[in-house]
Amino acid sequence: MTHTDARADHSTAELVSRLSEQVTTLVRDELALARIEMTEKGKKAGKGAGLLGGAGVIALYGVGALLVTAGAALSLVMPVWAAALIVAVVLFAGAGIAALAGKREVQQAVPPTPEAAIASGRRDVNEFMAAARRGARS
Repeated sequence: MTHTDARADHSTAELVSRLSEQVTTLVRDELALARIEMTEKGKKAGKGAGLLGGAGVIALYGVGALLVTAGAALSLVMPVWAAALIVAVVLFAGAGIAALAGKREVQQAVPPTPEAAIASGRRDVNEFMAAARRGARS
């Protein structure tokens, strides 16, 4: 090996070393940038979720105000106690209907086993076993 070949080999090794360092630095910088970006997005998502929660609470108070208004309107044509009773009965009826619908949904979800996937897996195993038996007989 001549002196020129050694310098060329040294340069190639040096270039590979530099490339490795630069790729490592690039990956590290990209990961840092991604971490900063995700932190910023997380902060914005947190603020958004807080604002949505606040909006839900305010809307709940609005529904309460509408229910009081409905009771007040009914009290113009009947005693106040009867108007309040009618509003309460309507609310309890709505809650009962929602509870029954929720119970039905939960019953359809239980037990939480992937029944369709299990049935499909059983069919696959049965077909495999049948094919193996046919192959063994041949």
